[in-house]
Amino acid sequence: PLKRNPDLVIVDVDIIAKAPARLLVAGMGDALSTFYEARACRESGAITHAGGTSTIAALSLARACLDTLLAEGETALKDIKQGITSPAVEHIIEANIYLSGIGFESGGLAAAHAIHNGLTLHEECRNTLHGEKVAFATIVQLVLEKAPYEEIDQVIGFCKKIGLPVTLNDLGITSKDIDPLMMVAEASCSEDSPIWNMPFEVQAVDVLEAILAADARGQ
Repeated sequence: PLKRNPDLVIVDVDIIAKAPARLLVAGMGDALSTFYEARACRESGAITHAGGTSTIAALSLARACLDTLLAEGETALKDIKQGITSPAVEHIIEANIYLSGIGFESGGLAAAHAIHNGLTLHEECRNTLHGEKVAFATIVQLVLEKAPYEEIDQVIGFCKKIGLPVTLNDLGITSKDIDPLMMVAEASCSEDSPIWNMPFEVQAVDVLEAILAADARGQ
């Protein structure tokens, strides 16, 4: 970790808009987890990356991040594919970088990023981007915490609209072998994992079951 935060962050929207659309979508996948992880940390009273417990302001930014993605993500993707730097594109870039960045740092990480970390060990999804794995892991977190089906389906529907993974196959995991997934689940529950920020106890077998259930829901 750096000893201090940067004095200035410069974001050139025009440069980002010219990058491959997949990168913007992956950014949305990473940002998608922000509110759900911050909410879990708020409920558990976890210590955040900023060194304290979550605040009303942090949770509000995290919520604004999610609302922006759901409202403008699909439009931003269409515009960026056409080479248009629209207000929707600008808003999504702000959500991906600022709202998500401040939202996670001051709100906290939980199961979604823990499960992402586990997925990095799975050989079959080495070619998927960070945000793509986080998007699927967000669905897994929602299943793990027994979120309402409407909330889970809203996230799955959003992911499908913009091309984020909602199944293991989408991640590149085609093998039916359960052992690598168990390895993912066990790694998700390592000693220093953010999964311990969840407001209830989680075991590796719980994560495995949630991964399989999320995959089934995505299908």
